[in-house]
Amino acid sequence: MKRMVVCMVALAAAHVAAQSSLNWEQVKAKFEAANPALKADALSVDEMKAAEVTAYLRPNPGIGLSSDGFQIAPHNTPGLGTHWQPLTGTQLVPSINYLHERERKRELRLQSAKEGTAIAGSQHEDLERNLLFDLRSQFVQILQARAVLELAKADLAYYDKIIEISRSRFKAGDIAQIDLDRIELLRVQYEVEIQSALVGLRTAKIELQQLLNDRTPVEQFDVEGAFDFDDDLKPLEKFREVALDARPDLRAALEAVRQAETNHKLAIANGSADPTFSTWYSYNPAFNNPYGRYTIGASVNVPLRIFDRNQGEKQRTQIDISRNQQLTEAARAQVFSDVDSAYAQVESSLALLRPYKAQYREQSTRVRDTVTYSYQHGGSSLVDFLNAQSDYRAVQLAYLQLIGSYLTAAGQLNLAVGREVIP
Repeated sequence: MKRMVVCMVALAAAHVAAQSSLNWEQVKAKFEAANPALKADALSVDEMKAAEVTAYLRPNPGIGLSSDGFQIAPHNTPGLGTHWQPLTGTQLVPSINYLHERERKRELRLQSAKEGTAIAGSQHEDLERNLLFDLRSQFVQILQARAVLELAKADLAYYDKIIEISRSRFKAGDIAQIDLDRIELLRVQYEVEIQSALVGLRTAKIELQQLLNDRTPVEQFDVEGAFDFDDDLKPLEKFREVALDARPDLRAALEAVRQAETNHKLAIANGSADPTFSTWYSYNPAFNNPYGRYTIGASVNVPLRIFDRNQGEKQRTQIDISRNQQLTEAARAQVFSDVDSAYAQVESSLALLRPYKAQYREQSTRVRDTVTYSYQHGGSSLVDFLNAQSDYRAVQLAYLQLIGSYLTAAGQLNLAVGREVIP
C-alpha cells in the first residue's frame, strides 16, 4: 500500500511537471488570457463601447404644470356679503415639451463614439504587441539560459575527465604538482558558469511568470522551444508592406483622423438652432364660446442665432484634423524606421551566425580535442592546453549568445511589423 501511494505521488509530480512545460503558442495563449495589464486595458475598450449608448441618447421630454384664474378681488355673494375667494376659478394647465435636434447631431455623436471605440481597440492591440515582445524576450532568455547551463555542465563533465587523467599522470610522475594544481584550480570557472546559468534561468522564469500571472513554483515551471536560427530571410520590402497593414498604432492614427473629421461635422451641426415643441391642455371656457371649456394649445420655440457661439469649436476641430494628419505621417515614418532597424539587426546576427555554425564551432572543438590529446601525451604545454580550453568555451558561448541575439532581433522585427513574421 505504501509503495502504491509513493508511486501515485511520483506520477502526480511528473504530471504536474509535464503540464508546466509550455511551448511558445501555449505561453502566448496563457498570456492573452491571464495578463492583468492586458485585461485591464481591454476593460477600457468596453468602457468606450458603453459610451456609444450615451452618445446616441435622445433628449428627454419635459413636463410642466401651470395654473391660471386666481381671484385677486373680493367676491360679493348676495346674502353673505363680501368675502375673499382666492382659489375660485383657478385652472391647472399641464404641458409637455420636447427639444428636437437637427442636422443629425445624434448620428454624428454616435459615429464619433464608435470611432473612439475603434481607436481604443487599436491602442489595445498596440499594447498587446509591445507586451508580446517582452513575453517573447523572456521566453528566449529561458531557452538561452538553459542552453548555457547545458553547455557549462557538458564542459564540466569533459573537464572532470581531464582532471582524472591528470591525477593519474601525476601519480605516474608524468606531470608536476604545480601543473596538476593549475588544472584543478581551473575547475572553479566551470562551477561559476553553472551557478550563473542557474540564476539566469531561474530569473528568466520568474519574469516570464510575472507576465503570465502564474503562481506555479519555479521548479515546476518550464518552457520548451527550438533554440536555433532560420537562415531564410525575406526581402525588406515584404516586411514594410506587411507593417503598413498590420501595425495597430498606425491604424489608430488613421482612425483618429476619421474621428477628427466627424467631430468637425458635429461642431458644425451643434452650431445649428434646435427648436423646442410644446403643447398643453387646459379647462378654460372661451368667452366667445361659453360651451368651449376644453382647449389645447401648441407652440414652437426657436433660438435666434444672432451670435455663433460654436465658432471656436469649429475652428478647433478643423485644426485637430490637420494635427492628426501630421501625427499619422509621423507614425508611418516610425513604422519604416522600426522595420528597417530591426531588419538590420536580424541581418547582422545572421552574418555572424553563419561562420560560427559552418566553421568556428567545429574548429574550436577540433582544436580543443587535438591540444588535449597532445598535452596528455606530452606534445603540448600546459599553457597551450589551458588556452585551447578557454578558446573552446568562448566560441561555444558566443554562438549561444548570438542565437539569443538573433531570436531577440527576430522578436524586435515581429514587433516592428505588427505580427509574427519570424516564428
